[in-house]
Formats: sequence, C-alpha cells, structure tokens
Amino acid sequence: MTGAMTGAMTGAMTGAMTGAITGTMTGMGQAPGPGEARAPETVMRLERLGCFHPTRLSFMRSLLRRMAREHWRFERQRFDLDETGDGVAVYAVHTPAGSVRLVAFGHAIADHQRTDRVIAEQWDATFVLTSAEADDETIARLAANVPRQETGRCSAAEFVLSRANKSMRLFGSVVESLAAGRQPDPRSLLEVGYLMRTTAVYGNGKFGLSDLANTFAQGLFSRPFEAEMLIVYLIREFTFDLAEHLARTRSPATAVRLSPDAKHMLGIGNATGLGMAPFLCSHPQLIGCWIDARETALARVCGLERADPDAIARFMELLDRAVRHLAQWETSDPRQHARIEVLRDEIPAFGRWVPDGGRGLLAGPHGWARLAEEAAGRLSPEGQELINSLMLEPHGALVDDLEDGLAVEEGLHVDPAMSLAGLQALIERAYGWALDCDYEAPGAQHFFWYVSEEKLEPRLGERGLDPGADKELPIGVGRDVKRLYEVLVPLAAENPNMTVAELQLARPDLRRILARVQSLAPQPYAEIRDNLLGRDLVAVDLLRCKLATFGASKFDPKSDRWTRINMYQGAPCFDELNVENSDDWAFPAFTVGPAPGVVGP
Repeated sequence: MTGAMTGAMTGAMTGAMTGAITGTMTGMGQAPGPGEARAPETVMRLERLGCFHPTRLSFMRSLLRRMAREHWRFERQRFDLDETGDGVAVYAVHTPAGSVRLVAFGHAIADHQRTDRVIAEQWDATFVLTSAEADDETIARLAANVPRQETGRCSAAEFVLSRANKSMRLFGSVVESLAAGRQPDPRSLLEVGYLMRTTAVYGNGKFGLSDLANTFAQGLFSRPFEAEMLIVYLIREFTFDLAEHLARTRSPATAVRLSPDAKHMLGIGNATGLGMAPFLCSHPQLIGCWIDARETALARVCGLERADPDAIARFMELLDRAVRHLAQWETSDPRQHARIEVLRDEIPAFGRWVPDGGRGLLAGPHGWARLAEEAAGRLSPEGQELINSLMLEPHGALVDDLEDGLAVEEGLHVDPAMSLAGLQALIERAYGWALDCDYEAPGAQHFFWYVSEEKLEPRLGERGLDPGADKELPIGVGRDVKRLYEVLVPLAAENPNMTVAELQLARPDLRRILARVQSLAPQPYAEIRDNLLGRDLVAVDLLRCKLATFGASKFDPKSDRWTRINMYQGAPCFDELNVENSDDWAFPAFTVGPAPGVVGP
C-alpha cells in the first residue's frame, strides 16, 4: 500500500484520548499495572512501534466482524476473462447501508513487465471499488481509466483504486496443479502465502476518487480505511477465481477448484515502501487515536480483578497457535529473521512457564496485569507485543467498542494568548524527548524526507549527497521543537508574559511547529519519540506500526525502506463467512499433512 491511503478522518476521539484513561501512565520499560495505560515513553519509540502485531482492533478484523454481524451478501455478477486472464470481472457487495462493486480488469502481460516498483506501468490486474452500477457505460468508462492507474481519472462514485501482480513463485504452479486435477502443494502455499500482491491501494480523493468526506457521507463506510480493507478482501476472492478459471481453460476435463483449506492458507500480498512511512508524522492525531485505543484496550484487560477461566483457556489456545504461526513466518531480512528466531525460542518457553512456573498467576488477583508484567520482564519487545495482542483476543466484549473511536477530525490550532512561559513549560513537559537529542551531532540529520516529483510520493534522501534538501518535508519534529525551544527560552526569560501571538508575528517561520506543539501536547500517543532524521533510522519500523494496525502479518522486509506483508491469510472466504468464524483467524497457523491438503487454523 502507499501513502495515498490517507486522509483526515472524521468522528469521535476515544475516551482516553481526551484524558479518560483510567489510572496513571507507567514509566519506561514497565508493564501496565492494573487499570493503567503504558507511558508514551514506552510505546512511542520506533523500536517498539516496529514490533507491533495485529490485534482484534485491527481494521481487517473489525471489518470482517461487521460483515458477518450485518450479514453482508457477496455476488459475482460478471466474469468475462479469456484464456490468458484478460478481461473484466464484477463482484457486488450488498449491505444494509447499500451496495458497492469491485470492478476487476485482468491483463495479459509479459514477465519482464511485472514489478513491485511504483514506477510500473503494467500489472496483471487493476481494480476499483465503486458505488456505481456496473453497466456497460460504467465498465467502458472505468476500462479507459482504471488500467492506467495514476495516469487515469476516476469519479466521485469510486472509492478505492488498486492494482496487483501475480506471485511468480506460486501463481503458475497453482494453476498447473489445479489443471492436473490436484490441490497445490501446501508447503508451497505456506512458503509464499498469496497468489497475487498489490503494489498500491489508493483512496481519499487521489486521481479523482471520492474524498473521505464524500465517502463517509454515502453512509456505508464510517471507520478508517474500511473501503481500502474491503477492496483487498475482494481482490483475494478474485485471485482464487482467476486461478481456477485459468486451470479450467487449460484442461476443462481434469481441472479442480481450490479447496477451502488451500484458500485459507492464501491471503493477499502487498509490497509497501516509503510512501506510507511519513503518515505517522503527517497524521499525528489519527495515529495517536489508534495507539490510544490499543493501549486503552490493554489497560482494560489488565484492570480486570479476576481472569475468566474461559478467557484463560482461549488465551492458552491462541498462544499455542501463535507458536505454530511463528514457525511458519519466514523472511530473508537478517534483522527480522533474528527477531523471529528469538520469538521461536522465548514464546514457547513462556507458554510452558505460564501454567507451571507461573504458579497460577492468571488465576490469581489481577492475573492479566501480572502476565503483562512477566512478559515485560522476560521477553523481547516483539515478544511483549505479541503477548499483548493475544491478551486482547478473549476480551471482545470488553474492548471491541473502541473500534468505533478509531477516527478523529484532524486539525492543528494555535492558542495565541498562551504566554511564552506557559509554552516553555508545555514543551518541557510534553517534548522532553525532543530536547534531549543533540541534533547538531554527526549523523543526527543524516536523512531528509521529500516528495518525489515523478510519483508525488514521499522519499528519503541523504543530506549532502542527494538533491532536494531545500524541499524537505516537516518530518524532523524533534529537531523543529528544539529549534523552537532555543528561540523561546531567552525571549521567555526576558519577557515571560509575551504571548504566542507576538512570537508568531516576530517569527512566522515557527507557526507550523507552534501549532503542532500546542495541539498535540495533551495527546500522549500522537508523537513518535525518536529522531526521524538520524543515521540510525530504520524506516521500515514506521511501516510495521501502520500495517499492523491495518491487520497485516508475516512482515518480510526487503530493505530498511520497504517490506512485503500478507493480508487476510487465514480469513474465511465469501461463501463461509459467519459470526462464529469471522473473528477466529488471528495468528493463522496450518498443519501440513503428508499428502496434498491442509488443516486450517
């Protein structure tokens, strides 16, 4: 996915966002106590954000619960593809709030035209999610624009634009197996995990698409990225139909369909790069809202005086599944591989310790808080976050209401009447992390962020080596806060009653950072408390945080600037989705039998 999946979300902040967190913030490196939310000094560090796992509040999970609860109905209205996969398909989704359609265009392209890079001009399939009836006139209009992606134009009836490429490692072999009358090798399915992967999912007004206000006004979507998560789910179903169609055209007499178990092993891949990374800085109130909901959910669970026996049993069941999930999570990235190896050692050991060495800690007072405390003391940051995610799973009735508060109306505002003395105290209280860094030290401003003129997407340059530093994006928040502070302190000492309004008149160049500081200081999880310009920046940690919030898994970094992921692996398909299975696919794991075939999570 790209940074195009952005926008100012409207809606209500979570209760904790406005100061209703129960208890106090815990300090650096500590687990939350009963009823406490973790301190931002603990949570909002890149090392921690880059260890996040999906939770039951992640957008994909939330969407499938809604689909099942509201009995959404799926209909394949059209599937006109030839023996090469070229053509058009239409899938309708009927909901109580109205209907939308996925219009998919298949394209026969050569292998050398297939690339994950955003500069690509050809794809195996292109897609659009639209509220328009898919009549011949609409199809003709979309066919003239959707395959062109960035160079085409959609209308306000279209919500999301996307494209995808076949997995060169898997797609062809799956078609070959199905055509020969057998299910594909489950080991190959696990190794790759998807038949196709998207290279962009655009929304919120880009290329003529419906902007967020219009999308929400139509009544079907009201939560962040619901439309984007829906199109990915629909694309997954299209990939199954495409593979089966090509197998039938190759060998009508012998071809078979993918088994349900095989489908469960397959999600949708995605290649995500730097286009998404600055989102966490450019939408701090929204990100703060998401993290706040996650931490509030964890605090609620840790605040339970007694752990329900059924919740304990469910947690232990999911912990065992997570161990198997880790065994099936592969990456070629040395950093992530080392983390997974640690997880493979520590999580099974922790799982064995909980019922035995833990001396019944879950059955005692405040068992979940004690479990989180033990995880914080025994496990790596990634292990801690995995346990935190698992702790939420048995507690839907306690935490799922927070998904209604995952949106916020964004906007930074200045309080012109605040005195400089008050502003100084505000910065010292909320931005001490920024003041502690020496931004003039060697390597402290090694990188700069800018927007590529060619693709209008964020990129990362090396200061002094790459052109574009004069067009730097305001991502160095810590540096800018410290610059503001260094201007402010002598002025406040000379005239503490001087106002922010007077400072803005004297230094208009500080208006942006002034508005940010004043607006975000009350929001504990709005700022990343690290230097995003320093030589040691690992930008993929920014991607991991946002993608985990979406619900992605199987993170497979290809560098420190882009990663592959899997979406909806283990999720139920169109024809089987119901209230019972819509929420039982966290940390999917599969048992591979001696013969072709699998057992689902």
